[in-house]
Amino acid sequence: MSDKAFVDTNILIYAYDLDAGSKHLIAADLIRQLWHSGTGLLSTQVLQEFYVNVTAKMSIPLSLSDARSIIARYLVWHVEANTPESVLRASEIQERNRLSFWDALIVAAASNAGAVTLYTEDLNHGQVMEGIRIENPFLA
Repeated sequence: MSDKAFVDTNILIYAYDLDAGSKHLIAADLIRQLWHSGTGLLSTQVLQEFYVNVTAKMSIPLSLSDARSIIARYLVWHVEANTPESVLRASEIQERNRLSFWDALIVAAASNAGAVTLYTEDLNHGQVMEGIRIENPFLA
């Protein structure tokens, strides 16, 4: 795995959700591979959504301090910050691809960060969007 890969929020959450069964195992393995290869990418949006979901929406939520500690570890990855220009680009991606704005913002961040692959279960597996290959790691 040498190409840069952007991780969407749902994949990151599954990597820490011990109640997610096989999705947890697959996501955790993918995250380990990205750590090992140094090719993982995230965005501020992903980290924000991760924090909210793992501290409030999981069946066994993480403590606020544990969630902060996890996020702090990911700061060694490239974290793409959303800017006003990113918002405009996401709006164009939304219109062009008929996505939700939030999914388009993920695609914009992945593109801006130089991702070749976007790991998510929210978009169409195998689709290429903005030059990025969409992969759902849960489809075997």
